[in-house]
Amino acid sequence: MTETVATFFGDDEFPVSWEDGQKELLWVHDDLHIPNPVSPMYADIGGWWLKCDYMFRRFGTPFASDWISKIVNGYVYTAAIPAQPGLSAETTEYGARYVPRVPDNEEYASEIGGYLGWTLPYYAENFLHWWRDRLVPEMTRNFERFDTYDYDAASLVELAILLEDAIDMHDRHWQIHWVLNFAQFSSTTNLNTIIAEVKGEGDHSDLTGRLQSSLQNRNWDSIEELWKIKEHVKSDSGPVAQAFQKATAPEIRQALESSAEGQAFLAKEIESYQAVFGFKSMYAHEFSFKTWREDPAPVLEAIRGYLEADYDYPAEIANVEKDLEAAKAEALEGVEGEDLERLKGALDLSLRMNPLTPDHHFYIDQGTNARVRLVLIAIGKKLVADGRLEDPEDVMYLRYNELRTLMAGSNGFDAEELVGDRRDQREDAYELRPRDWVGTATEENLAFPYLALWAFPDKVYRKPSEVEGEIQGLGASKGVIEGTARVVLNPEQFSEVERDEIIICRMTSPSWVVLFTKIGGLVTDAGGMASHPAVVSREFGIPAVVGTSDATRNIKTGDRIRVNGTTGLVQVLS
Repeated sequence: MTETVATFFGDDEFPVSWEDGQKELLWVHDDLHIPNPVSPMYADIGGWWLKCDYMFRRFGTPFASDWISKIVNGYVYTAAIPAQPGLSAETTEYGARYVPRVPDNEEYASEIGGYLGWTLPYYAENFLHWWRDRLVPEMTRNFERFDTYDYDAASLVELAILLEDAIDMHDRHWQIHWVLNFAQFSSTTNLNTIIAEVKGEGDHSDLTGRLQSSLQNRNWDSIEELWKIKEHVKSDSGPVAQAFQKATAPEIRQALESSAEGQAFLAKEIESYQAVFGFKSMYAHEFSFKTWREDPAPVLEAIRGYLEADYDYPAEIANVEKDLEAAKAEALEGVEGEDLERLKGALDLSLRMNPLTPDHHFYIDQGTNARVRLVLIAIGKKLVADGRLEDPEDVMYLRYNELRTLMAGSNGFDAEELVGDRRDQREDAYELRPRDWVGTATEENLAFPYLALWAFPDKVYRKPSEVEGEIQGLGASKGVIEGTARVVLNPEQFSEVERDEIIICRMTSPSWVVLFTKIGGLVTDAGGMASHPAVVSREFGIPAVVGTSDATRNIKTGDRIRVNGTTGLVQVLS
């Protein structure tokens, strides 16, 4: 029997309702993907956990059979179902219930683990070719249908069927996601293991973290395109350049629309950028945040910021390349003979796989979820026109089957009243401080491989700081910086970020990268060493601390703080 490390089953400040069999699991708050209260629609059809059973089935994992969700006080918690003989789980509205599983064989977990170990290296060796030659073309073809669909001309029933197709696309793309994830996980883990073996004892996390950088990916493509637009504006002396002297994105857009040159710029530069890179929002793992495709304000604000800082993309990418080459040299230094050949092979494979992290975000986490959102919004517009909803965004506050019955006119509920109640509930949930985890933490479930992304098991064992003004997290990108804090909790606050400020946020996603070109440091509530804020901070050479749990509650905009990206210590100085 594995040893229990800690338990939390709820209290007056954060009550938890339990179903049979749930208390024995470790439920982790998914602040890595969904730091905010979740919308009912996303929880029903959008969650990344919906295809996890596919991943565990395909690979034959001995450590888990499923990864399921539970909504607690509006927040998403997830738990891994152990691969115990005779046990599995089904997901209900309230979480997990154990149900019979076959085969009921005491040796099943260890036997199937042999299959995982046998096949995983083949995935690692070959997946990159599958991705480029077969999977990306498949996803691109799927996107084309939705990107060229005439939503305005479609009837409500046509959009209802399109939503079913969008869900099918979502599920297929998340199957691809999990195959990619395991293939990349295998190559990275293999590299880290070999480095530990050949370099000897000591902490190699800084080195292995730096070796996760990449020089060519869709993230950098997006930044380069923004830089090119910035250079275009910089060389202009007419109405376009004058428009970007305005203080806010709405003012910039209004100024551009007031001249022929500005209108041409919006059509040629901004709309073209949106058509390729606009399928992202502040948090990709949610349907309730507007995409850049729908609203060009974040694009215009990013360009304004690039102009203000005179951002130099070629210099930035050169610095990343320089650091990556230095990390490669450091990894190989002092290693000889067969160990050197093993290390070179593992390093080459891992480096070639690195672009898959931002690229799968582009195609799946961002791109796929964005297309589902756009179908939902199109449906919402039709329902508003029919007088059945007040706002197209209201569809996010309905559950999947509620929306289907509303579209068909067979619903027995007051949709506007229901949406209003759920909007109020979500607003109330924002005032709660979600616990990092609930349930039972054991040595076994804390060893679940993916929990390091959430900074577990550190969060379970971490003791609150006894020193006032000190916050402990994980040192994710080395360096020490002192500066002014800027708490950012929503996209409207992006424009408030000043050059060299230190961002304090719950979590970042690829849409936040436009801020990395001008900030001095980063502190997040969520994330581990391989999370988005950690990887991107290292690429930009920005000191960063992740996985603090509550930095956004203990640091205020305007505070003078010191961030130690090596030790993970954040200090509020004044």
